[in-house]
Amino acid sequence: MADFHFARYMFTQANKYGTKSAIRYREIGSNTWQKKSWDDFAEEIDTIAHALAQMGLKESDKAGQFSQNMAENLVVDFALYSNRAVVIPIYATSSVDQVSYILNDSQLEFLFVGEQQQYDVACEARKKAPTLKHIIAFDKHIRFSEADKEISIYYSDLLTLGANKPKHDVVEKRRSEANDNDLGAILYTSGTTGNPKGVMLMHSGFHHAMVNHKQKLTSLSDKDVSIAFLPLTHVFERLWCYLCLYLGIEIAINLRPTDIQATIKEIRPTCMCAVPRFWEKVYIGIKENLSHYSAFMLGVVTWAIATGKKHNVDYLRNGRKPHWWLRTKYRIADKFIFSKVKLTLGIENGNMFPTAGAALSDHITLFFRSIGIPICYGYGLTESYATVCCFDYTHYEIGSLGTIMPGIEVKIGEDNEILLKGETVCKGYYNRPDVNAVAFTEDGFFRTGDAGYIKGNTLYLTERIKDLFKTSNGKYIAPQQIETLLTTDKYIEQVAVIGDQRNYVTAIIVPNIPALKEYAQKNSITYQTEEELLENPKIYECIEKRINKLQANMAHFEQIKKFTLIKKGFAIETGELTNTLKLRRAIIQQHYAKAIDAMYEPSTHGFVVK
Repeated sequence: MADFHFARYMFTQANKYGTKSAIRYREIGSNTWQKKSWDDFAEEIDTIAHALAQMGLKESDKAGQFSQNMAENLVVDFALYSNRAVVIPIYATSSVDQVSYILNDSQLEFLFVGEQQQYDVACEARKKAPTLKHIIAFDKHIRFSEADKEISIYYSDLLTLGANKPKHDVVEKRRSEANDNDLGAILYTSGTTGNPKGVMLMHSGFHHAMVNHKQKLTSLSDKDVSIAFLPLTHVFERLWCYLCLYLGIEIAINLRPTDIQATIKEIRPTCMCAVPRFWEKVYIGIKENLSHYSAFMLGVVTWAIATGKKHNVDYLRNGRKPHWWLRTKYRIADKFIFSKVKLTLGIENGNMFPTAGAALSDHITLFFRSIGIPICYGYGLTESYATVCCFDYTHYEIGSLGTIMPGIEVKIGEDNEILLKGETVCKGYYNRPDVNAVAFTEDGFFRTGDAGYIKGNTLYLTERIKDLFKTSNGKYIAPQQIETLLTTDKYIEQVAVIGDQRNYVTAIIVPNIPALKEYAQKNSITYQTEEELLENPKIYECIEKRINKLQANMAHFEQIKKFTLIKKGFAIETGELTNTLKLRRAIIQQHYAKAIDAMYEPSTHGFVVK
């Protein structure tokens, strides 16, 4: 493999692309997009690298990034790599306890923070983490606390400190000696149980991940434009952005997750990674719009989707050239239906939309593929530098996770567990020899905790082993499959399936209250409060009918028999969700223990509201 290291590569790219835009971003409080050229990006990386060295950053030192998505995040990453230091991203929504745990576990001395909220949390966390010596604030409007003023500095002042390159010889030596054996990052998993574990990602893994993705994703080029939408703390977005920079793809940084719809329409990206829930909401929105169409227009749309399926899925997916009449019909369907949908969403220029992080319903994948939106579904973990497998351009199988990436070995172990080995599989967890001892098999394969099977080179997922539970009747239930199915309904926002050691399956459901209010208005259902709305038997009956329809093809023992509607959704702040929005089932069951017990009382119908 050619000489490559992220300590040096951004400067190689700057020499190649010069004034071409590398990053597009908006300052906090501004609606105007600004561009940072490759030359400016590389210069800022070098400046921050010198400033950090001047402040005492040493090789192998650890520095945290506790921030929402900002252009500075990427600058700091490569400034740290220039010093052979280690980056530790922390989710912007993390609590004081979560931050103090990571600070203490990693013994980091430098912490970059985004806005006032992260700064205040960092100051509180520092009381329990004495190793923290420097807090660098990205937002120039942050108000420093008196107690932490001496260790706080603005990012703009850091730029001034490094402007004259005071540590030129030191930084250049570190940059030239950086190699694949260096530890690059520690990413703390937001585990559903217990304390987070720090996944050690080596530069060798970054190197192989870049080469493997370039080999697999051949349609990507420096003509593409991507949006950084998911948190950069998440391995999916982080490695995707690294790949974009590796390929010369411009990245638009989306600061606020709630702004993403507007951002997409402004940027008109050709690619963007997202979790399935994003596409589920897009799908629900499209279906909702269709519900207002006349019978004639619905017929036209149904014809168009069927045509799209035949053209894109039956023919192109299988490597077959559509005949002239099918091509003609597809052009008509695309011009009058599909292109308008994509234009409205802002994705008419779509090249590839990687999607992973949870299960995506097959019918949603089929829908978007049929109308020409190139979702690239896949599977990966923090421990595998993101991608294990993903859809190919042709011959992908809907219902699968796609084909296995080059350079990674996958096999099925006991209990059908998916096992991994390769250069893009982590070496273990930081400071956790106890966990490392059980995380790998005797022959060196990493245990994913997911169950599945392989056909040829295609991987299929069946369930998350840790989430799998057994009813008192001895039937195994995979709750994620049921939850994924139910959240495709426009009236359902979140679901937690219950049933471990119980005699039937139940669920705690967070409904889409605005949609239910609209339903109540159309059906003359009166109520004074939202609680009264959710308690109404007609509302319960509405959702019950929709659930029954969704699970009609499921085995009887898998079907939800009763459910509880709750007004307040599961949240990170309450501990019910991880920072990556996965359910913490034990916490949810603890918080709703009375409601759950009530659903197993013979006389209870189920619409208990908490």
